[in-house]
Order: sequence, then structure tokens, then C-alpha cells
Amino acid sequence: MNARVNDEPASVSLTERAYAVLRDRLVMLEIKPGEPINEDRLRTELGVGRTPIREALKRLEQERLVVAFPRRGTFATDVNISDLSHISEVRRTLEPLAAAAAAERATAQDRAALTELRSRLDTAAPTGDNTELLRTDVGVHRAIYGCVHNPFLEDTLISYDNLATRIWCVFLPRLPGMAGHVDEHVPLLTAIVEGDAKKASELASQHVIGFEQAIRALI
Repeated sequence: MNARVNDEPASVSLTERAYAVLRDRLVMLEIKPGEPINEDRLRTELGVGRTPIREALKRLEQERLVVAFPRRGTFATDVNISDLSHISEVRRTLEPLAAAAAAERATAQDRAALTELRSRLDTAAPTGDNTELLRTDVGVHRAIYGCVHNPFLEDTLISYDNLATRIWCVFLPRLPGMAGHVDEHVPLLTAIVEGDAKKASELASQHVIGFEQAIRALI
């Protein structure tokens, strides 16, 4: 009995680690759309067993990042630009809601962390690396979602932001003004830190709409 209880946290931790690594590689298209998932290579690379990889892949399939075919294996899902309108419809509703909720619910510790994050964004040296800017964008979104303190809403927000980010990645080499898109987070973080739910909601809405418009301009 004791051995099984002691093993459980380790198993969960390995699954979470495998999930996080795979998720971010899929989101940033480091694993290309349609590419097969090599479980043996992942087990060796991550130093985990078969079960954590399989559990991670089940979760990623639910999030539409991989798809499994009987007797063929598991593959990264394609990125369909036709999904943009559906993804944006959900995000236009949930992102402002989350920003307002974060402004109202963030703890003192949350606000200190967001203040530090805002400071790093505000003082960061200009970079032409769109991939790194996009990673920053993803990190800011996830930080805000954590301040909502609703695990169900947080999981949903992350899932749709992941799908939107994959679309970003397809157009990344052609996207102008990526730094400006990331800089939009500075006033948004300020509104959340100051507890201005109305302002935070408005800024989040503008941010999501701006994303969709930028992509549509390239289609």
C-alpha cells in the first residue's frame, strides 16, 4: 500500500513533464503538422517510461494537438486556417472574461509576479526574433490565466491559445509588428495589477481582435 501511494506523485510528475514538453513542441510547430510522434525517441530523450508518454498523448489528443490512428500511430494535427474564425469566436468571449476575472481575483502574490513580468517586458531589448516574441506572448497569456483561479476556465483558455499560437507560427516569417503585439501586454498587465477589470477586459478584447486581423491580412 505505501509503495503504491509513494509512486503516485512521481508518476503524475513524469506525465506532466512529458505533457508540457510535447505540448510546447506541438504548439510552436517544432513537431511539424502531420509529423508522426516517435514514442521510443521521446522516452529516451525525456527519460520516462511508456505510460507517461501515452498518458500525455491522450491529453494532447483531447486538446486537438495530436490525432491517433489505429495501427498507424499518433501524429501532430494539421493546422487548418479555416479554424481561425471558430477559435477566434471562443477567444473573443473568454479572453476578456479571463482578464476581468484576473483583475478581480489576483492575489497579492499574483500581482507581484505580474508586476515583475510587466517590468521585464517594458525593459526588454528590442529583438527581431519572432519565435522568441511568440514564446513571450504565450507565457504572458498563461500567467494571466493562472490569476483567474478557475482550473476549468484556465485549461480551456490555454487550449484555445495553443491552437491560436499554432496558426501564428504558420505565418510567423511573414508577420510584421510582432514586437508591438507583445508590447500590448504591458497596459493589459497594468490594468490587471491595478484591479481595473473593465479596462483589462477591453484591452484583452482588442488584443484578440488584433491577432485575428493580422492573420486575415496575410490570407
